[in-house]
This record gives sequence, structure tokens and C-alpha cells, in this order.
Amino acid sequence: MENIELKRLWEKVKEELIGILPENVHPWIYPLEVSGFDKGVLTVVTGQMMGRDLLRRNYSEQMAEVLSKITGDKSSRIVIIYDEKAAKALKKENEKIQKKVSETIFKEQAMENLSNMQSASNLNLKYKFENFVVGENSKFAHAAALAVAKKPAEKYNPLFIYGKSGLGKTHLMQAIGHYTIFHNPKLKVKYTKTEDYVNDFISNSRNSKDTIENMSKFNKKYTNIDIILIDDIQFIESKTKTMSQMQHTFDSLYNKGKQIVITSDRLPKEIPTLTAALCSRFEMGLMVELTPPNEETRFQIVKKLAEEADLVYEEEALRYIAECYSNNVRELEGAYTKAAAYAEITEQNLTLKLAKEVLKSENNTDGISYDKIVRVTAAYYDVDIDDIKGTARGQKVSTARHISIYLCRDITKQSFVNIAKFYNKKHTTIMFAYEKIKKEVGSNREIATALREIRQALKVL
Repeated sequence: MENIELKRLWEKVKEELIGILPENVHPWIYPLEVSGFDKGVLTVVTGQMMGRDLLRRNYSEQMAEVLSKITGDKSSRIVIIYDEKAAKALKKENEKIQKKVSETIFKEQAMENLSNMQSASNLNLKYKFENFVVGENSKFAHAAALAVAKKPAEKYNPLFIYGKSGLGKTHLMQAIGHYTIFHNPKLKVKYTKTEDYVNDFISNSRNSKDTIENMSKFNKKYTNIDIILIDDIQFIESKTKTMSQMQHTFDSLYNKGKQIVITSDRLPKEIPTLTAALCSRFEMGLMVELTPPNEETRFQIVKKLAEEADLVYEEEALRYIAECYSNNVRELEGAYTKAAAYAEITEQNLTLKLAKEVLKSENNTDGISYDKIVRVTAAYYDVDIDDIKGTARGQKVSTARHISIYLCRDITKQSFVNIAKFYNKKHTTIMFAYEKIKKEVGSNREIATALREIRQALKVL
């Protein structure tokens, strides 16, 4: 009998045996390999001596009956032979399987250890580099944070990340912690809010018989680490004793070559009561700013959220959300979450119509972004957006710039400082442009017409 035919015969026999024999016998059947078939005798080999003996003793008759049924020869029988080569091959296979099992267990334990370390470090699992959308507003800050994560205390120490609330400072900071724990788990990471640090210090420094011991524990808690992540440092202002302790923590870590990362909603010199000593320490490393993302970056942020959630959506719906919510990323994500949750609960796709109904911001002046105002104004005057936001001095560009600034202030009600950041200009320049157009509205018909028509294009009457 040819090898192919022999193997087909054995596969049929094996299939029948699996169907009639108890499940606890199956592990002895599967490894059997056919060796030959001669004069009604089918020879199979096994590397399991115990399996051979068990099958011979308890199931030889049933095995013979199955073979006879398939071959049509009532005298057919199966002979099981123990083979040392098969035993060695089986041993190697078992070792491979055991190795895979061990590796799987190790990986699971490693992931559990990583999870425990992340929890001990006080990190939020969603704040990682992988889900941080990089835009022009955050490219430099992201690159700096990643450099610090890859080489703690070798590149930029301290790293000071500043910007308005909700722009991603905490995300970038904690991403450094997650990266370190995953790629260099021997390093100890600690994330703390400044408010928690302050409360912890006050609690441990109160006069009592245990004050010395408590402060010793406090110092170890914040200095026996390799990377400290301190969020919202602006909240330390006016707390003289805590600032003195913070200076001690900073010096202890820095002198030991440990990485310090700090976030704030403003530059150190703009925190009114921050001591000169702390201010100089915070400024001695690299300071990077996070600014509000432009419309395209905001769109990419909500698109990433939708894709991660496997949400079925219309691109126009996501662009609408990105267009209407421009103040910060947190507000943007909140708007997306609200619209997505409604779509999920009502079992609908996220369409433009649904987004407008849920967010009710189509005619909400707060929903009109700086980007949209500049884009519509640029189209009205047929000039480039970059020229409006830049330094071009032509009459048409200057008028378009002043008109857009006036509308940004009048429609969004945002501060001159915020608008100045968008235009990358001094707030006094923004104030001048606003007041100039405000004075001309009543007397300059051309200006009044432009404002009215641009408002109509913005759907703000």
C-alpha cells in the first residue's frame, strides 16, 4: 500500500476511534503514527509506552473492529509498537509546548507586574505615547517628552511642560512614566499632583511625637525614585514651607541624577509667589509649550477616538465636532464622548445630523472656532490664511486680519490673551485691532458689510 493511501486509511481509523473511545483515551490516540499495513495487520508506533500498554490491554478489540469495518476484512487487527525515536521526538515536542506555555505565563506575569507598577506609580493607563495625537501645536513637546522617556536624566532635566488647561500636559507627562515602566521596569516612577504633594507634606509635618519619623518617610517617598512627575506646579504658590520642601525634593533628586518632569499652566516666572530659588531650578532644563491644536489636529484626535472604539461614523460628523470645539482637547473629547454615547445608546451611526442634534452647537457662538473665523474671513477677502496670521502688511491682508480678530473677540468672548496666542502676537496688538474695527463699524459701510456677510457665512447673525 502506498504511503498516501496508508495515511488516508489511518486517518479514517483514527477518526472513528476518536468518535467511539472515551475522551480520556484521546491523548493516547492522537500521537499514534502509522508504520505499515500487511496481510490485514495495521502497524502503528508511539513514543508513549504507557499509552501503548493501556490501549493494548483495554481497547485492542474495539480498535480491531473499527479497522475491520473500514477494510471489510474481519481478520484485520492493529498492532501498537513502542518506538524510541518517536519517544525522543515526542519529548522534544512536549518541551517546545512547555516552553511556549512558560513564555505565555511569564508574559502574563510580566503584564500583571507592569500593571501593578503602573498602579503604584499612580498612572492612568490611557495616557500613553501611542494614543497621543501629534500636531503642529505639540510636535516639539512630544519629541522632548519621548527623548526624556528614552534617556531619563540624560537629555533634558528638568523637563518643564506648560500650557493652558486641557491641552495634553498630563497625557505627555504620564506617557513618559508608562514608557519607562514598559521599557525599563527597574526604574521607579512616581506621578503626583502638586495638590497631593502639598497635602501630604502638611499632614506629615504637623507637630507630634512622630513628626521626625513621618517626615523621614515623606522624604523617602518622594526621593527614593528614579523619575518624578509633578503635575500643576502652579498650585504650590503662596505655600512658603511647602516650596522650601519642594526645593529640597528637587535638589535631592537632581543631585542623584534622577529625572524631574513638571507641568504648569504658565511659565515659572509667571507664577507670582514662586520663590526665586525654585523658579531658577525649573528654568534650568528645557521648557516646552503646548498650545491649542488647529482644526486638522482636532479632527485627527476625534477620528482616533472613533477608530479605537470601532464606531461607525460620517467623517463630516467628526469634522463638525473638531470645528466647533477649539478651546482645548479635554472639551473636544467630552463633546465627542457625548455624541458617540448617544449614537451607541440609540443604536445609530454617528452622522452629521446626529452630532448637531446632540451637541446643539450649530448656532452656538461658543462653537465657532478661531480657525473657522480666519478661514471664512480669508475666503471673503481672497487672501491666504497664513498671511492673516502672519506679518504681511498689504492693505487687504491688514483689513482681513483686523476683521478676523474683531470677530474672534466678539463671537467667542475669549480673552485678548487667548486670541493673541492663536495669532502669535502680543495681546496689546490684538486689543488695538479689535478697538479699531469697533470704532469703524458705525461709520464705515464697507467694514459693516464685511462683518455682516462673514457672520452670515459663519451662521452667526
